[in-house]
Amino acid sequence: IKADRETGPFLRMLLVRCFREDRTLLAGLEFIRAMETVDSLPAMGDRFIKPVSDTTEAIYAAMDSKTPVIYLLSAGADPTESVENLAKKKRRDVTCVSMGEGQDVVAMRAINTAMVNGSWVMLQNCHLGLDFLMGLEDLLHKIAETSNEDFRLFVTSEPHVDFPIGLLQMSTKITNEPPNGLKAGILRSYTAIVDQDKLERIETPQWRILLYGICFLHSVVQERRKFGPLGWCVPYEYNDGDLTACLTFLEKHLYTSTLSWPTLQYMVWEAQYGGKITDNFDRRLFGSYVDAWLSPMTLAPSFSFNPATSINKIPDDFDYVIPQCSDDTEYQAFIKSFPNNDSPEIFGMHPNADLTFRNKEVTQLISTILETQPKTSSEGGGGKSREDIVSEKCSELLGSAPDNYVEDFYMEQIAKMGGLGIPLNIFLMQEVQRFNNVLVKVKASMNGIIQAIRGEVVTTELILAGINSIFDARVPQDWMFSAGGDEISWISPTLGLWYAGLIGRDEQFRTWVNNVKRPLSFWLTGFSNPQGFLTGVQQEVTRNHKADKWSLDSVDVHTEVTEYDRSEQVVRPPKEGCYMHGLFLEGAAWSKGDISLVESTPKVLYVPLPVLFCTAVTKSQKRSMEGDYGPNGGFNCAVYKYPKRTDRFYIFTVVLATREKAPRHWILRGVALLCSTD
Repeated sequence: IKADRETGPFLRMLLVRCFREDRTLLAGLEFIRAMETVDSLPAMGDRFIKPVSDTTEAIYAAMDSKTPVIYLLSAGADPTESVENLAKKKRRDVTCVSMGEGQDVVAMRAINTAMVNGSWVMLQNCHLGLDFLMGLEDLLHKIAETSNEDFRLFVTSEPHVDFPIGLLQMSTKITNEPPNGLKAGILRSYTAIVDQDKLERIETPQWRILLYGICFLHSVVQERRKFGPLGWCVPYEYNDGDLTACLTFLEKHLYTSTLSWPTLQYMVWEAQYGGKITDNFDRRLFGSYVDAWLSPMTLAPSFSFNPATSINKIPDDFDYVIPQCSDDTEYQAFIKSFPNNDSPEIFGMHPNADLTFRNKEVTQLISTILETQPKTSSEGGGGKSREDIVSEKCSELLGSAPDNYVEDFYMEQIAKMGGLGIPLNIFLMQEVQRFNNVLVKVKASMNGIIQAIRGEVVTTELILAGINSIFDARVPQDWMFSAGGDEISWISPTLGLWYAGLIGRDEQFRTWVNNVKRPLSFWLTGFSNPQGFLTGVQQEVTRNHKADKWSLDSVDVHTEVTEYDRSEQVVRPPKEGCYMHGLFLEGAAWSKGDISLVESTPKVLYVPLPVLFCTAVTKSQKRSMEGDYGPNGGFNCAVYKYPKRTDRFYIFTVVLATREKAPRHWILRGVALLCSTD
């Protein structure tokens, strides 16, 4: 394969696709790089994969008064600042008009004025003023010969199907997307935002060091989004405006006073970037970056963004230091020497995060390729039809479906366990009712699909959607969500996983009801309202301490990781509280010997957590337990129902011991507990 320069790279890419799917995209990039010429003719090559960061000056050089520039916007990119800075250099006035209702008159007045005096106009968010753009093409053609030669028109817009084609054809199109990779991100900052003039505005070493540090931080928090929920719970749209605002504050702060670290950290963390952060765990994560990279240690000559100890080798053994440079070209040369592939450890994450990202990226790429293939259906051949396959699948699922719950029976059983005066009995009744509703709905849906296939009932849109989903081995939407979008059961990517969850939940509830006895360990994943379960546990423990004058408002949930690896090892319930199982650690592993969080095993993304003991303690007792979790205190680990880490799926927080590493280490790792890994 190596010897064959024509087909070798392609064959290598196919082999990588078969044996290491997560590396498919990297193999594709190598294929493009190797195919620089085909039969002595130029083909692709390295220039097709290098990041492109066109400066505003280069774009301006290709403009004239008759050719506007259209910036196609995307999340995290805004060209306004760079255009305004260029206007100052060229000593031109630029009028910015944000399009929207009633702004047509303002935009027309600005354009007419600029055409006469040779100034610039920037029309922002033009996807909100498409009616005005319809007539803009004719206007530009009419005044092409009479307008001032120095007139320039800049347009920013999100992609829109109704954008005027003629205006697109006569304009220069710029895709202003956030660059991919640290190298491209920081290089963009040092071409579009930081220039020689900005570097020389303050003659102190602090200015250039912190300038570079904030640009590095900006690229890291942008690039971390590619890791999905492992990176940020919510993918925030940080853009050039956030970076520019921080740099402007730093400049004024250093110009008017001595450096105050708390002030700088607050403005970057809480005021600028933090103003967009809505999730408390994301706020904690950003604060960890600021504490590590915007502190007095940043000014030390030995400071480096590299981790103190790395698990894997950093590509090219590169040392991400802050260069001591005097002009922007030296900074750009240093940035261009960055490795092409970023190690997740530079972001504070485990190398396994790269596997998570690349699996997601390749899945999206291959899905897109498959969607572009022609869709053909074969007739005849004696095979089963689509409807036959769906009908057989529904019959199979109905045959293995659990029986519906009889209200009189389970209420009688609950009465034997103490009645509805016990909090967890109330919880059991509510869970069984919800689960029974799911059973009834799913069975009715599958019976309706079978009848529709037989021609006994009319095929509605809902039934047709169910047929399509079951044929594709996906879960019909109406099994998981109500018409209003509320979750009525549980979310799974495939029908098989969803149905396995159905059987597992039925086993837990039916055993609890039939045996008139609580499980020794509860499967937390099997509850539709896990917060209600935890509240029930708190209520029961609080009632047990009535003599101690405990109240529900004065207690918190307290958890401890036990020595039981599996729920089957539990032989007796605790004196108070309960045991729980079914949780998975993402971003870390658990050591039974050290009773502590440890680094993940390579290529193991999720690790089952041992059985968890859960009870309630007073808030003063909880504070006194902080020393039990390690010299730096415990790590507050969020527990979610699904890998998608939003407030909607947040359950509660578990404090996990961390003996060797500080909690900040696991915060940057993105560690969390999940009830489901799918």
